[in-house]
Amino acid sequence: MRKLILAAATTLLLATPAAAGTYDEVVKNGIVLIVQGMEIDVVYTPDGKFTAMGGQVTGSWKINDDKFCTSSNFDPNETCTAYPAEKKSGDSFDLETPQGPVTIRIK
Repeated sequence: MRKLILAAATTLLLATPAAAGTYDEVVKNGIVLIVQGMEIDVVYTPDGKFTAMGGQVTGSWKINDDKFCTSSNFDPNETCTAYPAEKKSGDSFDLETPQGPVTIRIK
């Protein structure tokens, strides 16, 4: 189960096209990734880095076209995902991933 949770935390998902505003909010505020009832705090920094699970997961992020791309120490393969447009701090949205459904809440 831990591998499933880590995979979901670093895969960061599939969704609909997104506006830059959503990604700005994600990077500025961070997110809580909710997987199988477990809340995972993810913190992004402006220099293209992120941490999750109390530092157990570290990685990099970038915006490529309309997708949010990540790679991490858990999964070095870059994964790119489109988030829904016009989301802001406090908003949540659900995504379906290969590991199952997840919810993202922008802090």
